[in-house]
Amino acid sequence: MAHTIETVLFDLDGTLLDTAPDLADALNAVLRANGRAPLPFEAIRPVVSHGGRALIERGFGLDPEHPDFEPLRRQLLDRYQAHIADRTRPFPGMEDVLASLEARGMDWGVVTNKPGWLTEPLLRALGLLDRPACVVSGDTLAERKPHPAPLLHACELTGRTPAECLYVGDARRDIEAGRNAGMPTLVALFGYFLDDDRPETWGADGLIEHPADLLAWLDSHHPPSAP
Repeated sequence: MAHTIETVLFDLDGTLLDTAPDLADALNAVLRANGRAPLPFEAIRPVVSHGGRALIERGFGLDPEHPDFEPLRRQLLDRYQAHIADRTRPFPGMEDVLASLEARGMDWGVVTNKPGWLTEPLLRALGLLDRPACVVSGDTLAERKPHPAPLLHACELTGRTPAECLYVGDARRDIEAGRNAGMPTLVALFGYFLDDDRPETWGADGLIEHPADLLAWLDSHHPPSAP
């Protein structure tokens, strides 16, 4: 028996929000403060979905075991926290998608590996904190994606079964988490990808090139019930 999608869950960085400009600015500020040349935006954007550790690795070429690694990561996060929504915005078209979901009587939520002390201020700054049916951050539970627990927790918070939820993300771990949780998944191709990423091989239920494609996918796979 087919289940109707009632809730759309979004990854945050690279899916719901285009956070790369502020994270790139934060990394370049730390590079300058430590006597390094800034990197071009195009060199930083692909790693944004992989968090602060990946940014420090990209910027400084250090192994996480290096004694300077954690102090630099702390500098990065402090700088980012202070400028968390200077240039971050929803991806073009995403606001219309959220409004359309709400107009259809559907819920939407956020499931991210970003820690709550960054997730909630960011959503609040953009006027989005009160709208999601749930916000599950990287430190909400002991487990993080690709573990399915955060997505299953989102199901509990929204009162939905996994089959009634759709998860949209831009990283392999997002699709793995969704599949392991038993929910359909979409890859947001407008997000952040490394050169060797092959999202068509991740086993998602679909790939979308623009936020509006999400609505088209819902209409084609889960048309609204007749009144």
